[in-house]
Amino acid sequence: MSASIGARSSCSQLLVLAALLCAAAPGAVLGQEALEKSVDALFTSWDKPSSPGAAVGIVHEGSAVYRKGYGMASLEHGIAITPSTAFDIASVSKQFCAFAIALLASEGAIDLDDDIRSHLPEMPDFGITIRHLVHHTSGLRDWPGTLAAAGYDMEDVISFDEILAMARAQQALNFRPGEEYSYSNTGYNLLAEIVARRTGKSFRAYTDEAIFKPLGMLRSHFRSHHEEVVQNRAYAYAPAEAGYHRVGNNLVARGSSSLFSSVDDIVRWTVSLGERRLGGPAPHELMALQGVLNSGEEIPYAFGQVAGTYRGLETLSHTGSWAGFRSVLLRFPEEDFAVIILANVSTMNPTGLARRIAELYLGHLMSERDAVPTELPLAPEILHDYTGTYDFGEAGIVQVTASYGSLFAKPAGEARRRLAHVGEDRFAAGAAFVFSRDASGRVVRLEWEGRTGARAVPFAPDAGALAAYEGRYESPELDYAYTVVAGETGLWLRGARGEPIELVPAAPDAFTTESWFMPFIRFVRGSRRQIEAFEATNARSRRMRFDR
Repeated sequence: MSASIGARSSCSQLLVLAALLCAAAPGAVLGQEALEKSVDALFTSWDKPSSPGAAVGIVHEGSAVYRKGYGMASLEHGIAITPSTAFDIASVSKQFCAFAIALLASEGAIDLDDDIRSHLPEMPDFGITIRHLVHHTSGLRDWPGTLAAAGYDMEDVISFDEILAMARAQQALNFRPGEEYSYSNTGYNLLAEIVARRTGKSFRAYTDEAIFKPLGMLRSHFRSHHEEVVQNRAYAYAPAEAGYHRVGNNLVARGSSSLFSSVDDIVRWTVSLGERRLGGPAPHELMALQGVLNSGEEIPYAFGQVAGTYRGLETLSHTGSWAGFRSVLLRFPEEDFAVIILANVSTMNPTGLARRIAELYLGHLMSERDAVPTELPLAPEILHDYTGTYDFGEAGIVQVTASYGSLFAKPAGEARRRLAHVGEDRFAAGAAFVFSRDASGRVVRLEWEGRTGARAVPFAPDAGALAAYEGRYESPELDYAYTVVAGETGLWLRGARGEPIELVPAAPDAFTTESWFMPFIRFVRGSRRQIEAFEATNARSRRMRFDR
């Protein structure tokens, strides 16, 4: 063999070895310096003294490989965000509440199948267990939409006691416990109260003692008062006509939210989850336990974290959104890799950014993106076959319209979405929309998200018919009242607080609105066909009744 051939062979072997090393180590393809520059580039638009921003942490194999802050924690005082800045991490807080429950369960202090009334005897007898609360299958109404229907503004002072009082006063559930999954902050507030009563300590004191101090999370605590002083904290912002305005954060919702923490502290928590040492293996096994409905169907929500996949890799994650705060903890447990983003600006999308960061580090391990269903041509002349209003009963309505040769669906309270034609009477827009016909070929039903809605007859009441809905409607449960007024421009709902809400006819006795907390209202008639009440529904709080 000649020297030149031997040199080329050695060079080839080195190249193969380098390729193998790149494939084996996250981020090795680009190199650490290039990776950090790529991460920086994702946050360029916020990394300036005139903008709020975010703190970012990346964890791999038990260590922080990246920690940085972008933008300002306080625009008023020119204080920059750092990895030690304390943020309200919103619903990522649930992970810590769930771990507190897992600790008590693993110690035998509570049983997950305990009826919650064995710990909270003042609650109505709905048959709800601790397990139902953990997995959001209790049927309890979510407090933000419920309190908003009772006249609260989300920047008002909302105390923990007010949330518990709302839960105690609830007279009906969204559904029978275990029948469905419906995200409920209220459930996690009750879990925090159960922890406090079972341990004889405040929820804050117990989590400090059992979680934060053992892990060295010295910047972390559950809020006790809405005006509590938090050193080195970030304030929440949203875009305004000129720059930004501060978003009020007067909430104390222990368990579901209201945890102040920093990227540095969440790094410690993430490493602890990977090591599975705090409290021993038992609580960590519970943390990964996904919920199961009465039907036997497994749901993705486990203990304060959601099991899923991203481009072929298994994930455990949770997001948070409150006031102007946005947060995400996205973990790839098999790769021992995680991304943490804590933001203080309402327009940031931490989940999308965390996924892009993960692609930078783990892209060589990921599969191609999920295939998008092939869109099939749809003859314009049959668009009208599908248009109309579909009544899903207590779950609200979906309005289907046609525009510029395409079909669109708008569930009450949600954004309009374009429907892609993927098969005969089948459409897709994230979820499947499947229409069915009667014997004559007329479209009469729509299946969506496991429910079936019947096509409603057209509903266009005149001024006289609208006047029949006028009156004062009161809710003893919410201790609040609305007046329904028929004006020249239609029907309006007026409460003691907030702007009047216009009611737009959708189906017989059913109306939609632009209100986020009561986008769907159905009037209820008695045995003699007289109107006796209305029921307001949003995505997480159904059939809130107001009697005439």
